[in-house]
Amino acid sequence: MLFAFIILPLPAILIISIIWAIRDGNNKNIMDNKHNAKYVFYYLLSLAALIFMAISFGMILFSIIDKIIPDILNNYSGVIDSRLKFAISALFISIPVFYLISALIHQGLRKGELEKDSAIRRWLTYFIILVSSLIILGVFVGIINNFLSGELTGRFILKALTMLLIAGVSFSFYFYDIKRDNPEKPDRVVRIFFGITLIMVVAAFIAAWFFVESPRIARARRLDQALIQNFYNIESAVNSYYERKELLPEDLAELLADKKIYLSLNSLSDPETGVAIVYNKISAEEFELCAEFRTSSFDNSLEGNRYISINENSKEHEAGYQCLRGNLYVNLKMGLD
Repeated sequence: MLFAFIILPLPAILIISIIWAIRDGNNKNIMDNKHNAKYVFYYLLSLAALIFMAISFGMILFSIIDKIIPDILNNYSGVIDSRLKFAISALFISIPVFYLISALIHQGLRKGELEKDSAIRRWLTYFIILVSSLIILGVFVGIINNFLSGELTGRFILKALTMLLIAGVSFSFYFYDIKRDNPEKPDRVVRIFFGITLIMVVAAFIAAWFFVESPRIARARRLDQALIQNFYNIESAVNSYYERKELLPEDLAELLADKKIYLSLNSLSDPETGVAIVYNKISAEEFELCAEFRTSSFDNSLEGNRYISINENSKEHEAGYQCLRGNLYVNLKMGLD
């Protein structure tokens, strides 16, 4: 709701800003300059790139903080990994776009295509500051709300300092840039700003790779999840067979031969290797399914807070060849009763 309140007025603000930007103080249309439309595009694209870059930079630092200072109440490393992967992807695109577009804008100032007192430059620079302020305020509200909801003090302090860093760097540069007397001339402060910020975001981009699982492991985990889904498909077919005949099948061939049970052949094997899933009938009401897993499902938790399921019927597994107990839904219902 908070972000909806912040984001929804932005299109209207943008339209008003552009309307004002295309007129000077004497109500004279300045869009006769063939370069103005181009620089409106540059400023808006730089705003989009800045938003992605700043948010991704913050997400990486937040995720690293969450990994370094684990909280047993927020033990969701899968969410953290997803956040890191999005941030890495966004930075990969937004970093070159932001610095390229910023260079083109400053090149336009030096060549005289964009006047230093241009309404486009003034209005759109302040529009960038406005949008950045709204987003940063919204994130600050979220950080404080999490702290009041019980987040660890160490996490709160580091995240607040992260947002102060992002806000301080962004605002100080744009306020300095819009107030420069000679923006068309090379400026040492601007070069230092771009150098330092580029080092910061690239360092965050590199650091993120040390805290997120590699693409190879991510694919292996997804293949294991698909394998577990096949386990569930077989388990469901076994239960349908048991409900009708009140006994377990001797092997999977009986399930395939039963025309009243739908079981795809693809569900009987590993999705990548094609190795058959092993079905073992242990007793009249017990069975298990076995296969080779690439990863351990226990590794999805934060370091130092390994989660071990107390449910003997769960599909948690270690890496390697594992046999997981199958569930008979009738027995589960009786246990609940």
